[in-house]
Amino acid sequence: MDVKTDILIIGSGIASLQAARLLGQYFQVQIVTKSSVKTSSSYRAQGGIAAVTSPEDHIKFHITDTLSAGEYHHENKFVDVLIQDGMTIIQQLLLDGLPIDRLDNGEPALGLEGAHSHHRILHAGGDRTGQILIDYLLQHLSPNVHVNSNEMAFELLMNTDGACIGVLTKSDKGIKRYFAHHVILASGGAGALYSSTSNYSTNTGDGIALAYRAGAAISDMEFMQFHPSLLWCNGEAKGLVSEAVRGAGGIFVNAERQPIMAGVHPLLDLAPRHVTAHTLYIKRTFGQETFIDISSIQGFDNKFPTITKLCMDNGIDLQNGLIPVAPGSHFLMGGVIADDTGRTSISNLYAVGEVACTGVHGANRLASNSLLEGITFGQKMAQFIIKTGCKQTNFTLAVAHCHQSMPALLTKKNLQQIMMHTLGIVRNPLDMQLLIEQLPSLQILRQVNVMGLNQQQLELYMMHIVASLMVHAAITRTETRGAHIRNDKPNSEAKWAQRWIIFQQGQMKVRNSLYEYHQTRGNAQAIF
Repeated sequence: MDVKTDILIIGSGIASLQAARLLGQYFQVQIVTKSSVKTSSSYRAQGGIAAVTSPEDHIKFHITDTLSAGEYHHENKFVDVLIQDGMTIIQQLLLDGLPIDRLDNGEPALGLEGAHSHHRILHAGGDRTGQILIDYLLQHLSPNVHVNSNEMAFELLMNTDGACIGVLTKSDKGIKRYFAHHVILASGGAGALYSSTSNYSTNTGDGIALAYRAGAAISDMEFMQFHPSLLWCNGEAKGLVSEAVRGAGGIFVNAERQPIMAGVHPLLDLAPRHVTAHTLYIKRTFGQETFIDISSIQGFDNKFPTITKLCMDNGIDLQNGLIPVAPGSHFLMGGVIADDTGRTSISNLYAVGEVACTGVHGANRLASNSLLEGITFGQKMAQFIIKTGCKQTNFTLAVAHCHQSMPALLTKKNLQQIMMHTLGIVRNPLDMQLLIEQLPSLQILRQVNVMGLNQQQLELYMMHIVASLMVHAAITRTETRGAHIRNDKPNSEAKWAQRWIIFQQGQMKVRNSLYEYHQTRGNAQAIF
């Protein structure tokens, strides 16, 4: 079955819906989502949106916090765009009626989260910000926007000029071919490659794998952020306990209620996530249980209804004031290299949200900058496409050259356990080399003919591509920086400052810039 449209979006989180909200006013838009709109990381987002909205705050403070948390591994001009344009876009959304929690005087009720110097976190429904924001965007979609649920995108379609013109999807009803003038990857991250994660099980990095197979540039795959506080029951993660809980006064403690972060970092329990996650990891390695003490938070159930229900559903009695927590995978800073309008190294292919690598998160994302990114870059991408228009005339498919049969793969459970051990919070070269030897080569994986695979096989295959990208990047960066912590190289190194590990067309290179620049024109233009 063939579907022809103006705009095709793969994924249905905040970045997707923000773009679709604007694009639908001008074009026919098809959204393809692997499960449903309400099973995205965006929908699960508890904390909120980081944006400057108070007179006590300033964009320069937000920029400084972002750069500090990410240990200065950034594309600075896009950080400026994120914070400055993001502030303007959020303020307009508030004027348009975006529902947020407010004080009695009508001013936004601003929360505080890790590594932020000011109260600037906008939230809604206490800890239901993602749900409320998704519902708001869905209510404002044009009838020109059509959502196709439970379809897995498994192959980008390229024309004879090397531009992206569509995608193949698979569902219980069979295979569909979508053709579009512009194809947008908004498929989220890859937290589900780990056995302990805050992500849905569907977040397996499919968009990154699709882009890699098509030859797009990929970077920062070594930087997986681990959240320090996943609800931990019966030996497994049950969901996220927002950083906002610590912003409201919760503290990390051991079983004897002794504070864990004292003496570790000046910001204590609101230190950057790689600091808190690493500290809890060390405590748990030595057999200590770890908790958040919420006894000082008045009206916890009203402030955090989602977390309260999560604890109740898992038999956690909040009356004693302790929530058992452990670190787990949360957010991938790397992905498909894109600029602030979503453009990638492949014509007509865009990437936005967690699937994209724009250099705004550095080596460790500042809390609540992710929803800001989706909203801001989703809008800027939509505005760029509206200005560009739908001008593609070549829909002749290029001849596919993928003839490799599927190599032997690890089971999904085994891969997740190995990833948690090998590419978890602390890594070492011996384990990483062993993982490389256990995985098929990237060259072989890129050439696999996927047409005969079912959805389960496709997902496992794409997980192996993403895992391989991650481990090759992690073993190559011989330093510790932000979320990337190596026990054999415990410090950051000057030679790795502002160095990016890039995968493209089956090759890996280390570059001095996330982007390459064409200097023969009056204005430098990013090319790949």
